[in-house]
Amino acid sequence: MSIQQAYNDWSDTYDTDENLTRDLDRAVMLQMLGKMNCNAVLEVGCGTGKNTALLAKLGERVTAVDFSPGMLAQAKAKISSPNVTFQVADITQPWPMPAAAFDLLTFNLILEHIEGLEFVMEQASRTLKVGGLLLISELHPFRQYLGGQARFTREDSTTLIPAFTHHISDFLTAAAGSGLTLTALNEWWHEADEGKPPRLITFLFQK
Repeated sequence: MSIQQAYNDWSDTYDTDENLTRDLDRAVMLQMLGKMNCNAVLEVGCGTGKNTALLAKLGERVTAVDFSPGMLAQAKAKISSPNVTFQVADITQPWPMPAAAFDLLTFNLILEHIEGLEFVMEQASRTLKVGGLLLISELHPFRQYLGGQARFTREDSTTLIPAFTHHISDFLTAAAGSGLTLTALNEWWHEADEGKPPRLITFLFQK
């Protein structure tokens, strides 16, 4: 099953399925960005809009994109903020956004589905203004080493969504090659993760 089809199939229950990674990602975004204000935000991989409402409060304009029409339909149904624009986009192809257009760009739980990080980092850097910030929140590589990847269950069937393992150095190298400077790196655990490897990793880069 393709990544796009998998997320289309998951979209109806994504918000209600038990998903500690999704829940932690939402909490991390609030903690890291909750006091920020900016003009233009690009949310890459908005999914069902779990972080879009927050970003709509931080930015005067938000462009929220996703590869899955099903996920976008869910986001549009619950996000009515007039400053948010939704669109379908394949981020492995040239992005339909102008250069130097955004103050903040976010990737949330989608880069595990991208085989090579260099192109998306180049596009992210191109669309950011000088001084703009890129926040990446992804499944921690330690979890990937142990077999963790995005999945959902319907009745007795579990669908594993195709994923690629990216080491911490992969993120840093791809970002540096695109003119982005690391300003913060953090690891995050859900309260249910005691004694386990970190669930999420976040990188904050500046152009």
